[in-house]
This record gives sequence, C-alpha cells and structure tokens, in this order.
Amino acid sequence: MVHQYKLNGYNIVLDSESGCVHTVDDVAYDVIELYQNTPREEIVDIITKRHSVTAEDVEETLSDIDTLKDEHQLFTRDLFAGQAELFKERQSVVKAICLHVAHACNMTCGYCFAGEGEYHGEKALMSYETGKRALDWLIENSGTRRNLEVDFFGGEPLLNFDVVKKLVAYGRSREKECNKNFRFTLTTNGMLLNDEVIEFANKEMSNVVISLDGRKSVNDNMRKTHEGGGTYDAILPAFRKLAESRNQQNYYVRGTYTHYNTDFASDIIHMADLGFKELSIEPVVAPPEAPYALQESDIPKLLSEYERLATEMLERKREGKGRDFTFYHYMIDLTGGPCIVKRISGCGVGTEYVAVTPSGDLYPCHQFVGEKDFLLGNIYDGITNSSVCDQFKCCNVYSHEECADCFAKLYCSGGCAANAHHTTGSITGVYDLGCQLHKKRIECAIMLKVAEMCEDL
Repeated sequence: MVHQYKLNGYNIVLDSESGCVHTVDDVAYDVIELYQNTPREEIVDIITKRHSVTAEDVEETLSDIDTLKDEHQLFTRDLFAGQAELFKERQSVVKAICLHVAHACNMTCGYCFAGEGEYHGEKALMSYETGKRALDWLIENSGTRRNLEVDFFGGEPLLNFDVVKKLVAYGRSREKECNKNFRFTLTTNGMLLNDEVIEFANKEMSNVVISLDGRKSVNDNMRKTHEGGGTYDAILPAFRKLAESRNQQNYYVRGTYTHYNTDFASDIIHMADLGFKELSIEPVVAPPEAPYALQESDIPKLLSEYERLATEMLERKREGKGRDFTFYHYMIDLTGGPCIVKRISGCGVGTEYVAVTPSGDLYPCHQFVGEKDFLLGNIYDGITNSSVCDQFKCCNVYSHEECADCFAKLYCSGGCAANAHHTTGSITGVYDLGCQLHKKRIECAIMLKVAEMCEDL
C-alpha cells in the first residue's frame, strides 16, 4: 500500500511493501493520490485545474509514476502475506534472556507493571547458582548462534550487584570454550549507581539503560523512594557521570510518560539540555481506570508532541553545535534495517527471547513474568509448556487482522504482544492507542531521514 502525508514542509510518499520513500512536489503528490482509482483523463483535468501546470506536465508525472510502479518502487503488492504461515515452522533458538536477578526494588514507581519489582509475588534475589544455570541453559539452547544477549533486570538489579559481577565473570569464562560471545546489558533506576558500578559497567556492559522521566516535577511525581520522596536529585548526578564516562554512547535514558505529562516532548528536551544524547520515552500502558492512564482524548496532544519533538531535533541538527541528540523511536534505517523475518515476526518474544525469574522459571518476556498461563518451564527442566511457545511462533504481523491495511506494519511487526494481551486479552490483539502513537512516530522518523538527505545534514 501507499501512504502519503505532509509533515514539516515535506510531501512524503511511502510505498509500504517495498520500503521506498519518495519526497515529491505538490503536483506529483496529488497525482499519486488519484493514480489508482481515477481515469488518466480525469487526473489530467483535475490536476491542471488545481495547479498551474499543463496537461503535458501531468502526463510526464504520470509517466514517471508508471516507471516507479514497473520498477516496484510504488504501488508494490504484498509479497509476504501468503508466506506468513511458514513462520510457524521456523526452528527458533534462544538468543537472549532477561535475567531477573532481583525481584525487589528500592523505589516505588506509581506505574510499575512489576508491582514495585516483586511481580506481584514475594521479594527475591537470584542466587549465583541459579544465574549460572541460566547462562548454561542459554548456551545449551542457542544452537550455532554465537552472539548471545543477557540483560540484568529487576526490580533493581544493583540490589544484587555481587551476583551480577560473578555471573559476568562466569559468562566470560565460558565464551571461548563454547564459541559464544556474551553481550551483557544493565537496566537500572540509578539509586545505587556509584563509581564502582560505573567502572564495572564501562568494562563489561555493552549497553546501560537508565530510568528517568524528564523534568524534576514529572519524574518525582511517579518515581519515588519508599519514604515517598522524589528521586530526581538522587539519581541525576550519577546518570550524567555514567553518560559522560561512556562518551555519550552505548546507553540510553528510558522514561515513561503518562496522562500527567502529555507535553512529554518537553521532558525529552529537558534531558537533552542536561547533556544526555541517547534518549527514549515510552507511553505508559495502564488499566484505563488508573488516574495516570493515557486517555483517547489525549491522543491529539500526544501526536502533536511527537511532531514538536521531531521539529526540535531537526532544528538542532541544522544548528550543528553539538546540541543534537538521538531519540530511540526515530532511529530508522531506510537503506537496510531488519530482515523481512524480523519485520514480520517482531522481537522474538517467547521463541528467541525469554525472561528468567530469581527461582529459575521461564516466561516469554519480562512483561509476562508472574502470569502462570504464560509459564514456559524452568532452567532445570527446560521448556515444558511448548503450547505457549507455539502461540508466539504463530504471532506475526499477519496474525493481527487490524494490521492488514496499515502502512506501518513492517516497521512495528504487529506491535508488542504483552501490551496487546494486557489491553485486549489476546497476544494477537492490537493495543489501539499505542498503535496510533507508533504510526505517528514512524511518520516523524521518516520525515527526519528525508530532511537529512534533502538538506545534506
């Protein structure tokens, strides 16, 4: 399908199936809009009356569009829909685990899906023996895949920092003998981030995710200590030190916005002005009755905020004074990017990626932890509930009926299965609010790429 939109002065035409992006003038934009469902003579008549152009000009534009269509760069048909069922048969091996080394947290965040880090269960710290077995299980189930990923997660993983260090050392000790390469990452709220942790992270962690929601008032409204105080002042100095020590690379600040800060672009800009270069902010997913939950009435404001953020990023890029920054959701590769398998099947939840609890239980991902219907098995007996894995093997962009005519389907792969389940009751459902926001993010990301190419930024 073809998706057309105007943003920040650019007329953009996306051929969804081929991935080709065209930036065109007003005449071509209107001709493309009429091309498939209007007779050519009518198109010529309409366009010559609408614009100050001749019939010959319109015919030339039509000829150019004919060529693009013949070259499968415009109005390309979907080549993959009929092959979607083949993904059921793919032999996935595990490549990544989310290692829950702590089901406990030293903060109380109002929107936390993990119930203050305990995942609605009991507080627990992973033992070294359990973590060691988890790494062995990953090695054993990774087939010939060499590069493996382990994210130390919680709760707050730094509550179990000694075990984290020992597990990294154990993983490194097994790399050569098993022909594996571990890519370790750490997700932290920053309350225990100190010089020792920073030094260790800079040596061993390929990426560090740090949690900050933006402006002090916004952050402290939802991210509090157990005593009810704010956390902004406590965590900011260490976060800035970490980012600088990593040369503003291989980390990102991950925030959450809610109904309380629908002007979230101001929070991203605030963090950029603090010096952070790698930024992300996600819409909260919450029960609709929660006071902080995003509402349908918030959507127009949220869409405008994504546009405002993109415009601000472009202006900073044009200035060229080191004020530019990266926004995770606007990182898009129009020349290569993920292979078609990943574009259709998504993140690999429940097949290539699983979460491991402190006791060694296996779940499809961190957002399913504690939901017994999604318990896969454990690191000692392996995956014993293969029917759950089969559900995720069948979960691809074509299993979502609502995605059939969506221009963004090969950029989101059908969206997050956990968000779909928690809002619709099915992993093949569609979280509509999140879908609307994601489509706007794709439009903004493409516009920024178009601007960079057109303006040679």
